[in-house]
Amino acid sequence: MNNLKNTQKKIAEIKLEFMQADIAYIPTLLEQYQEDERSGVQTICKQYNNKLTALDEEKKRINSMKQYEIQYKDYEYICGIDEVGRGPFAGPVVACAVILPKDCNILYINDSKQLSEKKREELCDEIISSAVSFGIGSIPPQKIDEINILQATFEAMRQAIGNLEIKPNLLLNDAVTIPGITTKQVPIIKGDCKSISIAAASIVAKVTRDRLMVAYDQIFPEYDFASNKGYGSAKHIEALKEYGPSPIHRRSFIKKILFPIT
Repeated sequence: MNNLKNTQKKIAEIKLEFMQADIAYIPTLLEQYQEDERSGVQTICKQYNNKLTALDEEKKRINSMKQYEIQYKDYEYICGIDEVGRGPFAGPVVACAVILPKDCNILYINDSKQLSEKKREELCDEIISSAVSFGIGSIPPQKIDEINILQATFEAMRQAIGNLEIKPNLLLNDAVTIPGITTKQVPIIKGDCKSISIAAASIVAKVTRDRLMVAYDQIFPEYDFASNKGYGSAKHIEALKEYGPSPIHRRSFIKKILFPIT
């Protein structure tokens, strides 16, 4: 009788029913329509079965990224740290420190380089609104030229930690050990792929710096910063040769471009 009632519904109505349903209700709908033999309905059921399978896989992936957070669960405030912008010709190096809640289950957090710009933007806002605390550190090009990029990266990380409203008990770092920090540190190779805290920091750092470079593009449009974010694209190099460096260029990074050895 229930199957007969289902066949009286148009396929477009059933599709809309699935589209408007909360994800938790999808299994109920699948059970309700699984015996509807119409090919259009079977296609809808297959699509949503695949979505549930993909969601389950994503939950497993996120849980696997909590291995260090679980290993060090006795520490009350675990802070992930990462940076972005070590390689560009222009703009600052930016670091982020993030303390996520213990029960954080934000899906799709990953190394920022593995995500689309749109997904990074979405996740950045979600991370910031959910975080126990987060801090940003930024070192300008002139300082990078003065102290070198490695030391500037460490300084940006120290700034980010210092800008946290809550003092962390443990730092999970992407590969490095930060000098001048007394808090216990755990450097993790490829940490932005292995720790949800470090991955969250990488996303916030990347989005923060990208937004800044888009703003710089309005001031220095000839360098195409909105597109290249300060990295050495062909158009960026061409503009450097034509216009010379802007105030936000790292002189130590572009010497060989402007003054090639002959």
